[in-house]
Amino acid sequence: MRALIQRVSGASVHVEGALIGETGPGVLILVCAMAGDTDDKPAQLAAKISKLRIFKDDAGKMNRSLVDIGGGALVVSQFTLAADISRGNRPGFSAAASPAEGERLYGIFAKEMAALGIPTQTGQFGADMQVSLINDGPVTIWIDL
Repeated sequence: MRALIQRVSGASVHVEGALIGETGPGVLILVCAMAGDTDDKPAQLAAKISKLRIFKDDAGKMNRSLVDIGGGALVVSQFTLAADISRGNRPGFSAAASPAEGERLYGIFAKEMAALGIPTQTGQFGADMQVSLINDGPVTIWIDL
């Protein structure tokens, strides 16, 4: 699985003008299931993200995790993270999992985040979403498992 994690003061996702998910301080996670991903990948990714020390401690150093601060997660599917631009200017997405498999792994990932005690909300798989965020830092981390 592939994910782009952004530390946020807040983030939200809308579909057709309706708010469907949001978080306060925590992370916005854009996630893509890749072709060949196995059922253990969502749990591995959730565990890694929950323990990333990307939040400031009392000394101002990035030394605290999402669990440590009691932060939330907004999880949004984004198959375009699989983009391959090596053969021209039009991205190819053949490295992404099939839509059915991508949706299944995305759902497992969101459930794994919630099972770790992290308040988790999601976007809508396959929808045209409008995502808003206040990037805190900015801190943006790329993870490829």
